[in-house]
Amino acid sequence: MKKTVPDDGIVIIKKYANRRLYNTETSSYITLEHLAAMTREGRDFKVVDAKTDEDITHNVLTQIIMEEESRGQTMLPVNFLRQLISMYGDSMQAMVPGYLEASMDGFRRNQAQFKSAVEGAFAHSPFAEIAKRNIAMFEAATAAFKPESKPDHTASKDEEIATLKAELNRLQEKIERLDK
Repeated sequence: MKKTVPDDGIVIIKKYANRRLYNTETSSYITLEHLAAMTREGRDFKVVDAKTDEDITHNVLTQIIMEEESRGQTMLPVNFLRQLISMYGDSMQAMVPGYLEASMDGFRRNQAQFKSAVEGAFAHSPFAEIAKRNIAMFEAATAAFKPESKPDHTASKDEEIATLKAELNRLQEKIERLDK
């Protein structure tokens, strides 16, 4: 089989009738776990049915989510899933994908800005390693999307960052007082 990587850098994955996935870039069979890892690494791929050449990427990504959710650490709350299901067939259905994508993009941007602010605040202190571990724990905690929480759109990004930095400085001073 020949390697297939289009000019746009998207890796082509072929799915065969026996449910095996073939990575045309590496000329090897892979698993859904490999595709999940590629997604986390930011690798772009397209899954096509080997027989019909139909794009089945959406179905495979949904299957990956189902497997991740079944492993015990669910990210999608039941209420969110119910709300999502109730949108199928609704007059607003066509708007939901764009809204969800924009919301996730915003979440990712805010997460990156927060991480950068925290790392900057602790960069030159003995608490840098502790801060990194706390950031990792915070990221894990924020991964659980809560539909009840509503972002505060009244504060600007600069105000939010300034507030976070002030809080971090307050906490750092408190830790320094405890060490004395």
